[in-house]
Amino acid sequence: MGKRHQIYLPDNRIYSCSTCHSHLLSHSSVVSRAFQGRHGSAYLVGHVVNVAIGVKEERMLLTGMHTVADISCSVCGTRIGWKYLHALEESQKYKESKYIVEKAKIAKEVIWDS
Repeated sequence: MGKRHQIYLPDNRIYSCSTCHSHLLSHSSVVSRAFQGRHGSAYLVGHVVNVAIGVKEERMLLTGMHTVADISCSVCGTRIGWKYLHALEESQKYKESKYIVEKAKIAKEVIWDS
């Protein structure tokens, strides 16, 4: 099995995997900064790259029951969060097809303008 092709984001404000520094998301894809992950604060994100999506499962989260799948860096395998596949409650439907990315698992990369 060969090395996987990585996607590099053209933005200068990106977040990368804290383990291998592979690009994961652009700052502009962050929908909300007010979420909670397994290891503390997290972002709700609309688009990620260089991730592998795991097996879907039902999980009871702070906001109710959701169908989710863990996401991992496709380069090094570090688990960085999860993808919302289905929300049972109508008020939580906006999360479907979005991702939770844990702040503890990512790093700011390249040059960030103030």
